Amino acid sequence: MTKVALVTGSNKGIGLAIVQSLCKQYGGDVYLSSRDVGRGTAAVEKLQSEGLKPFFRQLDITDPESVRAARDFFKEKYGGVDVLINNAGMAFKVADTTPFGTQAKVTLKTNFFATRDMCNEFLPIIKPGGRVVNVSSIMSSIALNRCSPELQARFRSSDITEEELVGLMERFVKEAQDGVHSKGGWPDTAYGISKTGVTVLSRIHARKLRQERPADQILLNACCPGWVRTDMAGPKATKSPEEGAITPVYLALLPAGAEEPHGQFVSDKMVQPW
Repeated sequence: MTKVALVTGSNKGIGLAIVQSLCKQYGGDVYLSSRDVGRGTAAVEKLQSEGLKPFFRQLDITDPESVRAARDFFKEKYGGVDVLINNAGMAFKVADTTPFGTQAKVTLKTNFFATRDMCNEFLPIIKPGGRVVNVSSIMSSIALNRCSPELQARFRSSDITEEELVGLMERFVKEAQDGVHSKGGWPDTAYGISKTGVTVLSRIHARKLRQERPADQILLNACCPGWVRTDMAGPKATKSPEEGAITPVYLALLPAGAEEPHGQFVSDKMVQPW
């Protein structure tokens, strides 16, 4: 059975650089995916002009039907997925005047809730020896440190459940919409909290894989690609997209039989304290 890697939100920026790097290093089929077929196909053609051979799959992580259709496609064609990189995400610009409550709802919808949907549909079809990489951000750690001590304790605990995490993320959105999030112990960063959610979700899912599929040697981690020059971060950022792809690709290509890192937050190929 051919091996296969899937990168979400990969028609531009870090995602595109990850696909480009995997096409050069990964011994299997590599899928570039995006919600917009036109932009995705154009990105595939750009890589093909460089002599690379990515495949394209339409995938909108915020659309459950699109996610399930993709899952069914990979299960049928490849018997599952070997490498999944959950890279799709969004952020409002700092200068954006959209009300904070709306920013919280919209940002968490994609970055946390849709990423969670992807994981819950795709984790059961990750093949033995598979690798899952959730692209988080250093902002997840910064936002964590700005939360109340009570919230920090839950987000750092090794017994937090997915249900509890979802409840906390929903509470943040509700309190942000009601204008009382500061009183509730939350910082003023919807992007940061969405990524705190992604990092904690990664820790929970890694724990679950160890408990439920210990023999399968699947490694799942969250990472920070760094401050990368993309449409999202802007032109002043310090890293190129190619440099931003280094850590996600490193985690995707951890050698067979490796036991760690697993359930970690990784930046510049180094496990970071959480």
